[in-house]
Amino acid sequence: MASRPQSFKIHVPATSANIGPGFDVVGLSLSLYLTLTVTVPDPSAASSSERPSISYTGEGAEEVPLDAYKNLTTRVALYVLRCNGVLSFPSGLTIHAHNEIPFGRGLGSSGAAVIAGVLLGDTLGHFGLSRERMLDFALMVERHPDNVTAALVGGFVGSYLRELDPSATQAASVPLSEVLPEYPPDAGPDWGRDPPLPPTGIGHYVRFGWAKEIRAIAIIPRFELSTAKAREVLPQSYSRKDLVFNMQRLAVLTTALSRSPPDPDLIYEAMKDRVHQPYRRGLIPGLPEVTSLITPDSHPGLLGICLSGAGPTILALAIGSFEAIAEDARKIFREKGVEVDWLVLDVVSEGSYVEDRS
Repeated sequence: MASRPQSFKIHVPATSANIGPGFDVVGLSLSLYLTLTVTVPDPSAASSSERPSISYTGEGAEEVPLDAYKNLTTRVALYVLRCNGVLSFPSGLTIHAHNEIPFGRGLGSSGAAVIAGVLLGDTLGHFGLSRERMLDFALMVERHPDNVTAALVGGFVGSYLRELDPSATQAASVPLSEVLPEYPPDAGPDWGRDPPLPPTGIGHYVRFGWAKEIRAIAIIPRFELSTAKAREVLPQSYSRKDLVFNMQRLAVLTTALSRSPPDPDLIYEAMKDRVHQPYRRGLIPGLPEVTSLITPDSHPGLLGICLSGAGPTILALAIGSFEAIAEDARKIFREKGVEVDWLVLDVVSEGSYVEDRS
């Protein structure tokens, strides 16, 4: 643990997953951030409290628990610490979180909280975990790799789980309640001290190229949609025709988005999907109209448009006409009784990082 006063910041970007045909496969990191400002006092000046003091501002500030044994980020951090032989947080630890990522909108807020926790645990314990090992810890908590991988490594990434490997299969079967147990109010230092260790190499990823002139427009309806609810409407099986449709487009899309100048006709068609978007239309009024009426022909500068993650945010990739695209989408949503906000974001290549401020 720290032997001197230590202060650092953790920066974790928002993410958008799926990007049309890449359901549970690809993700983008975007220029909205969850930022933790962490202070570890000198041991001689630390209080006797083992529970960190947590404060929170920004998106979701009224919803996030400030108890270290209930907060997702600090629970993940404690999991990382205990898996590496450190049983508790440093005494007197203070954490301030500032969050720019909307909750429940398909922009990776929970994935960012998980990655922030992994980096927090690693930094507090001075473990020096590799990015690959950090991903193992994240995937024990978040079983879908697209958001957490993009948040961790940055850029445009594809990822998969080693589900057929015996150790990875066993890890995936461990209940989340054992990885992140619900701590009772009277939990002592020995409670939950032996969590299940993540196997090595659960997930694998590759970073694709990205044309620097492409920016992302996040069109954000003012309602939340849980990932669980969005997954409930998906079928258990798909036709060969629909799977081939998606695989063809994904194979093209991963290269097309790296080429400069981008080809709008190629990208717009390659961002179409038959695996998740058609089934989620009933959950997001205006989704079919926005994705079909806003095109490169009607809005020069647009490249493609899709649902961001599980939604309800719509992600438009473009090289121009940002305001026109967003405002016309706003009009379509408003006709359906839905108000939206919108942001023009950059795709960030750096991913998550720790800034030492000692």
